[in-house]
Amino acid sequence: MTAAARAATAPLTAGAWAALVTDAADHCSAVLEAGADQDWSRPAAGLEWSAAATLDHLALGLVGYAGLLTARPADRYIALFASLDPKAPLPARLEGIRIAAALLAATVRGAGAGDRAWHPWGHSNAPGFAAMGVTELVLHTDDIARGLGLVSTVPGELCTPVLARLFPDAPAGRSPAETLLWCTGRAALPGLPRRAQWAWDGTVRG
Repeated sequence: MTAAARAATAPLTAGAWAALVTDAADHCSAVLEAGADQDWSRPAAGLEWSAAATLDHLALGLVGYAGLLTARPADRYIALFASLDPKAPLPARLEGIRIAAALLAATVRGAGAGDRAWHPWGHSNAPGFAAMGVTELVLHTDDIARGLGLVSTVPGELCTPVLARLFPDAPAGRSPAETLLWCTGRAALPGLPRRAQWAWDGTVRG
C-alpha cells in the first residue's frame, strides 16, 4: 500500500505526510522522464512559464517550504532560493526534484507539532507545508506533461489528503483529481465554471 493510500484511511502522521511528498516526487519523475527528447522551452499547459521554468519552480518551492518550516518566520519569506542547472540533462534535473522533495520530507518529519511558519496563503504547520509540496508536484507535473504532449494522469490518492488539508471548501461528489483541478483553476466541473482566481488555505485548523 502506498503512503497516499494509507493516508486516505488513517490519521496523517508527520511520517505519512513526509512519505506523500516523496511519493509525489516519484510520480513527477515517472511521468516527466518520458519527455527527455521534448522541447522544454514550450509553455506548460495553462501557464506563462516554459516547461523548464515550471520544473525549476518546483525545486524552488519544495526547498522554500523546507526553509520556511526550518526558520519559522512570522511575517516574511526566507532568503534561500534553489534552482536546477538548466544545462543539466533531464534525468539530473528530475533527480534534483527528488532531492528537494527529500529535504522537505525530512524537515516535515523533524518538525515539532507546534511549529508554525508564515505563508501568504495562511500560516501553516508541517502537514500544511507537506500538502503544499504535494499539490505543487501533482499539479505542475500535469501542467508540464500536457504542455509537452506526454501522457499524464493526476493521481487521486495524492489529491485526497491535500484537498482535506488545503481546500476545506472543496465541493463533494467528484473524483479527487477532478476536484483538485477545479479548486486550482485548471478545469470546470458540471455546474461549476472554471475558477479565474484561487488560493489554498494553509491555516492550521482543529
